[in-house]
Formats: sequence, structure tokens, C-alpha cells
Amino acid sequence: MKTIYSLLIATLLLTSCDNKQEASVDDVLATNDVAKIKSKKADLDAKQQEIAAELQKINDKLDTLNEDKNIPLITTYKVKEEVFTHFIELQGNVQTKQNVLVYPEMPGILESVFVKEGQRVSKGQVLARIDDGGMSSQLAQLEANAQLAKTTYERQKRLWDQKIGSEIQFLQAKTAYESQTSAVKQLKSQLGKSTIRAPFSGIIDEVFKERGTVVAPGMGSEIFRIVNLSNMYIETEVPETYIGSITKNKDVEVNFPVLGETVNSKIRQVGNYINPSNRSFKIEIGIPNSSGNIKPNLTARLKLNDYTNPNAILIPQSIISENAKEEQFIYIIKDKKDNNEAVAERLIIETGKTQGDLIEVTKNLAPDAEIIMEGARSVNNGQVVKVINK
Repeated sequence: MKTIYSLLIATLLLTSCDNKQEASVDDVLATNDVAKIKSKKADLDAKQQEIAAELQKINDKLDTLNEDKNIPLITTYKVKEEVFTHFIELQGNVQTKQNVLVYPEMPGILESVFVKEGQRVSKGQVLARIDDGGMSSQLAQLEANAQLAKTTYERQKRLWDQKIGSEIQFLQAKTAYESQTSAVKQLKSQLGKSTIRAPFSGIIDEVFKERGTVVAPGMGSEIFRIVNLSNMYIETEVPETYIGSITKNKDVEVNFPVLGETVNSKIRQVGNYINPSNRSFKIEIGIPNSSGNIKPNLTARLKLNDYTNPNAILIPQSIISENAKEEQFIYIIKDKKDNNEAVAERLIIETGKTQGDLIEVTKNLAPDAEIIMEGARSVNNGQVVKVINK
């Protein structure tokens, strides 16, 4: 009987131990016993470490059995020669050399105004007339005196040619004629200032004075503003570093943000003076204005072609790396096999100008070389790689 009791007690103890070991996390947490919870945590930590060790063994074995495991997958691009056009971007303002204020050349009353604002006029066209103050009558009198002096001189000359009369009489007649002629020319020139003419063909942009106004030469007495919008240009300043590449007849793309228009033009003049205050030189760009929408002082954005290479090799800037010597390098592939496996080779390059995301390679990269694109920063020199181009 004692033996039976002993066996029953042992069985109960073993069952109790098994239940303790198999107690769930929720059961242990429900006890609110700190010691039991810590014990359960220690058990779970041990099991986790045991499982991690087993998984590592499995991964190591798979790496041994999988021959392609350590071969990086990359994409490539075969470079080729293409036209590379580089631009510098600047800002300028539209100007015109035919935008002038017309002033009177003599004082007087503005007798007539023959044009109005917005009217198109031709060079030499009469715009207005100033009262001449009686100079027309004076001119008529001088012309009559000049005609008399001419007749006297001609008769005296005929007599002198026939050796009749004195030389002094002949010279007096000649001097009187020349003096009267000169006086007529001078008064005509003065009288011409009473007529205001257009200095060039254009549009009357503004009329400042009305008929009957007393005018006189000088500031504040302007009568008209005349503008010619067909001969427009943009003037801007270019940093001196571009003095060798920005030359006459270079192509320029001109954009007018306000108008939403873009026109192509050329540099028509390059300045010969470097401004010491900002180390720049001026250029002029002619602007066609057939529509008439382009106005003086309009802002323009300029793209100036400073460099063109018809046989350039361009690559994305994102695939270029730099070593400790500050040398730039990329990776190309060589010895490509039928299964698209190849060897990565590090290539030191030299670069030039950039345009957007592309940069020109100026040294060491030959056309038709196959460069690594995706995966370029995860390969090493001499490493076997696999090309997965689509």
C-alpha cells in the first residue's frame, strides 16, 4: 500500500511539473507573480536563441548549396557618342535704341500737331509745326536780295571777263552775292527747326504738348515719344569666366515668362570691356518682334550656348563615385558570358560640363562601353555580376 501511495505521489508531482513547464504566457501573466513572469521570459529568451542558431545553420547550408547567392544583380547601359549642347542661363531686359523723346529746337507757340498717340509714322514725316515768328517773311526778303546780288555778280563777271571795269568792283559783287546766299541758307536752316519731323519710322507712343502750348528747347519741353518696336534687343551681363566661349553669332534661346513665348536668336554684339565692379562683360541679342507683343523693359530668360560637342559621351551623374584621392570612377563590365554573367571593372574617368542629370565624360570612357547603372554602388572591382536588362 505504501508503494502504491508513493507511485501516486510521484505521478502527481511529474504531472504538476509538466503543467508548470507548459503553462502559457497568459496563465503566467495572470498570476501577477514577478518571479514566475521573469522565469517565463528567461525560458522564451533561451528558446529564441536556440531557434536563431538553428536558422543560421540552415542559411549557411543554403548559401553553400546556392551558387548564385553571392552574385549581385545589375543593369547596364551601352554608351554612345551624341551631340552635347551646354547652356548657361541668365536674365536680361528688352531694350530698343529707337525709343526717344522729341524736343523742339526753337522757342515759340506750338502751331499745329499732325499726329496722335498710337499712330505709325515714317522717317522724316512732319509731326508738328512751331510758329516761326515772322522768319518766313524775312526769308522771302533775303531770297530777293540774294537774287539781286546774283544778277549783279553775273553782269560784273561778264564785264570783268571782257577786261571792262575794275577788279575791286568785280570782287565786291562776288562777295555780296556769296554773303546773301549764305544768309539765305542760314535762315532756311533756322526756319526748318520750326517743323518737327520723325527721326525714324515708328509709333507715336505719347503726345506731351497740345496745340497752342508755348515750347522751348530743354528738359521738360518734350513734345512726343516715338518708339520703334521692330529693332529690339536684349542687353545682359555675362561673367568673365565665359569670355572665351560666349562669342558673336552664338545661339541663344530667349523665353518671355509673361508672354509665354520662346524665340531663338543670336548674339549680335559682345562687349570689349570687363566691368571691374562685378567682373562681367555686356552682350546684345537681337530680338525679332513681328507680333509687336515684345515691349521695352520686358524681362527675358536667356539660355546661351557656350559649348557644343558633336561627339560627346554622356552618363548620369548618379552612378559616379569618388575615391580617397578625389578621383571619379564608374563600373563597366567585361568578359560577358552567354548566361549574362560578367566581371565588374572600376574605371577612373574625367568629366566636363553638366546639363540636367547628365555629365560629359572627357577621358578614359570609350564609345560602346557597357556601364553599370542600377547596382553600381554595391559592386566591387573584379566582382562577378549578373546583367538583368529587360
